[in-house]
Amino acid sequence: MSLLKKPLTLIFGSIALLSCATQTAYAGQYKTILIHGFQADQLANASNTDVALDGEQYWSSFWLNHADERIDWPSYERLEGKIATDYIWPKLQQLSRDNVCNPGCVFVTHSTGDLVARYILDNQANWLENASMQPLNIVATFDLAGAGGGSELADIAVNAATDPSAVGSLVRQAIELWLGEIPQSGLGVLHDLKVNNARQTAQLPSDNAPRLRFVADDSDFLNLTSPFIAGNDDGVVATHSSCGASRADSFGSCSSNIDLDGHLKSQSDAVSGFMPYHYPLLMSDEYSHGNITDSAYQGTVAPATTQINLPGYKNISYNTYEKTTGSWFWKKTYRLVSESKQQSYSTLILNSL
Repeated sequence: MSLLKKPLTLIFGSIALLSCATQTAYAGQYKTILIHGFQADQLANASNTDVALDGEQYWSSFWLNHADERIDWPSYERLEGKIATDYIWPKLQQLSRDNVCNPGCVFVTHSTGDLVARYILDNQANWLENASMQPLNIVATFDLAGAGGGSELADIAVNAATDPSAVGSLVRQAIELWLGEIPQSGLGVLHDLKVNNARQTAQLPSDNAPRLRFVADDSDFLNLTSPFIAGNDDGVVATHSSCGASRADSFGSCSSNIDLDGHLKSQSDAVSGFMPYHYPLLMSDEYSHGNITDSAYQGTVAPATTQINLPGYKNISYNTYEKTTGSWFWKKTYRLVSESKQQSYSTLILNSL
């Protein structure tokens, strides 16, 4: 069970914040476990897939050198099928046997890894206890571009694979940009990524470890996939998913008073409610779904939340600054995370671990 059984306290304000590099006595105690996202190449190459090697390469640009363990899984299988029985369950047993999470574990997820983590949070304690094993002590998850709310692209990809003749040229182009090709068979986890299916998976996990959200709003596909995704998006998932919204809708920001680019302004289209224990921390319109995990890319990042207090873990906060552009009616004020232009999004996140 998680150490964090009390509701989190969110404190909003405009004061200067603690440095993101400041660590408390708790920080070094916890182990970091990576859960990767959907890998399109595996759909058409299931028989030649090396799941562990693909999992290692997925994180190689940054996170691989900053983690203790990984949970690898194949995209050509279903979450509640062989992903659970043949990949998640054996790994949970190994983690329990090795006492990896006795001091506490933090999951770092990307994309569909968010949905996989939610499924684990809902089941791991029960599974391990039934096997007379010690449940994992998961204290928090750090979800980058989380697809736990599903992706509208998965809906249209499954529809296209089912009936290719019904797909228009623009839809076909969007799917091919994302997947490389329209899948012919073996849709695997794409079924689980359909918006309604994802949102019905482990809706109320039995473990209430906080799900900390890190959101992007740029696209790797020249915004060509965006017309098929609700509201703002990162090229693959909508803000309703990456922010952790309690429902799928066309949202423009995770915060009611700051835009994804840091513009301080009332957001009429902001997420109005969140899934249990989901808390957005950072947002950026200069990162995409793909490069949010890349150490080589740097862009400005805005705070969705000024400060978050995690009972039993530590407070997480970031130095911020404000800048003003224009004047008179064109005057705009932005709140941004200090030094975010000089270091990658993932580096900011790592420093807050």
